[in-house]
Amino acid sequence: MGKSASLNDPLALGSSIMPEVVDNVAVARLYGEPLFAMPKDLYIPPDALEVFLEAFEGPLDLLLYLIRKQNFNILDIPMAGMTRQYLVYVEEIRNHNLELAAEYLLMAAMLIEIKSRMLLPPKKVAEGEEAEDPRAELVRRLLEYEQMKMAGAKLNALPQFGRDFLTPQVIVEQSLQPRFPDVNVDDLRDAWRDILRRATLVSHHKITREELSVREHMTMILKKLQGRRFVEFEELFDPSQGTPVLVVTFIAMLELAKETLLEITQAEVFAPIYVRLAYTPA
Repeated sequence: MGKSASLNDPLALGSSIMPEVVDNVAVARLYGEPLFAMPKDLYIPPDALEVFLEAFEGPLDLLLYLIRKQNFNILDIPMAGMTRQYLVYVEEIRNHNLELAAEYLLMAAMLIEIKSRMLLPPKKVAEGEEAEDPRAELVRRLLEYEQMKMAGAKLNALPQFGRDFLTPQVIVEQSLQPRFPDVNVDDLRDAWRDILRRATLVSHHKITREELSVREHMTMILKKLQGRRFVEFEELFDPSQGTPVLVVTFIAMLELAKETLLEITQAEVFAPIYVRLAYTPA
C-alpha cells in the first residue's frame, strides 16, 4: 500500500490545519529532503483525498497506520492526539465523498466516545479489581486486525498461480472416431491357418537326465533271489518302471553272472530261462 507524503500524510493536507513547524520534526519529505514547514503554494488536487482513502482498507487500517507512524504504544493509545489526527481526515472528506466517509465517521464517533469516557471519573469497582479501560475494546480490534493483515501479507507472498507462475498446457489433437482397417472373412481365415502352420513347426522335446545305479540294481536282484531256488528270468524285470530301468536291471544281471554270483540256466532250446544264486560248496 503506497502512501506518498504529499497526498497521504495527514500532516501534509494543508497549512491551515497543521502548524508550520512541529518540534523540529519534518512534516514531509521532498526528493529525500525534510520539510519542517508547509509550502505556502502547496496545491492539493481535489481528488487527492479520494486516492489516499482508497489506499486503506477501512477505518481500522487507517488507525493502525497512524499508530505505527507516530510510534504509539497500541496498548496505551493517547486518545486525544489520535482522535485529533483522525478527525482531520474525516473533516476533509465530508464534503468530497460522503459515501466513502460513512464508515470513517462511525469510527470517529467511537473515538470521541472513548475520549469522553476517559475524561470522566472511573466507575467504582470492588476491592482488588481493576477499573475497565475504555480503550480495551478498540485495542482488541486493532490487534486482531493487525494479526489478520500480517497473515494476509504472508499468504500474498506465497507463489500464486497466474501471478507468479503458469502451468504449461499441451494440446494433443485426437480424432473423435478412430478409423480401423477393413478386414474380411477370408483374411481372418488365412491368418488363422498361418498361426496353426507355425504352431506345428515349433515343437519342444524335453530331455531329462535320470541317474540309475547298476550296483543298486545288483543288490535288488540278489535280494529277490534270497531263499528261492529258481526264479524265472521275466520276474526280475518290471516293465512299468520304463525302459531305462529295464536296461540297467539287465546290465546288473550280467555283472552278477560275470562275478559268478548267480547262474542262468535253460533246460533246452526255447525252454524258460531260470536264474538262481550261484552254488557255493561248503
